[in-house]
Amino acid sequence: MIDVNEALKNLVERLHEAARDNLQSVILYGSAARGDFHRVHSDLNVLCVLRSLRAPELTRLSPVVKWWTTAQHQPAPLFFAAEELQQSADVFAIELLDMQQSHRVLYGSDAVAGISVPMNLHRVQVEHELRTLLLKLRQHLLHEPENQKELAAVLAKSISSTVTLLRHALIALKEQPSSEPRDVFVRVATLTGTNASAFENVWRLREAKGLDKDAVLSMYDAYLAALEKVIAALGHHLPKHQWQRAG
Repeated sequence: MIDVNEALKNLVERLHEAARDNLQSVILYGSAARGDFHRVHSDLNVLCVLRSLRAPELTRLSPVVKWWTTAQHQPAPLFFAAEELQQSADVFAIELLDMQQSHRVLYGSDAVAGISVPMNLHRVQVEHELRTLLLKLRQHLLHEPENQKELAAVLAKSISSTVTLLRHALIALKEQPSSEPRDVFVRVATLTGTNASAFENVWRLREAKGLDKDAVLSMYDAYLAALEKVIAALGHHLPKHQWQRAG
């Protein structure tokens, strides 16, 4: 079982030892920064800001990344230059808004606090990510329709991303979302006409609170239908023809 704080401390020490003065910031974001980290289903998401991203500099960091991904079983940190991170706000609107709202500086300066995120592009990315999630869930079902255990694992793994996207759907609809997932489910259901229990059941499955694993296929179906309805509601309330890159 991973000790989160010890793992992060070790990561920062190794990054600094490898990068030295090239390391500008190390920032924790995602569920661990929000306070809803799940030791089984959540990852430790880390952003590193470097002064130089040339190949020799990245090569020096490769052993640290290999240790983090293999020994600690965590996703590789994201590496950006500070200016590059600011210029990416139009295509990573969801990610940067999330980082700004919930992040922890592990080393150096706060590289995300002052970035201006263009909200006219945020709504488009929200729909793109929801549709991508929906397609992936359908593909999993096609590959393993009879494997209840595998489908349950897919649902449990996906719900953290779904909560994030539902929060951002509320932001796109001019709402200030709650930090509590169950409140998010209820509010999304109110605004889009979807079924809050479809999300609630998967959240409970993630928390392993006694749901019948034999009912996974019907749960999966309800989850897909709920996501479809949220996407349709976004298209109805916020038609994309009203959104453009400038302005």
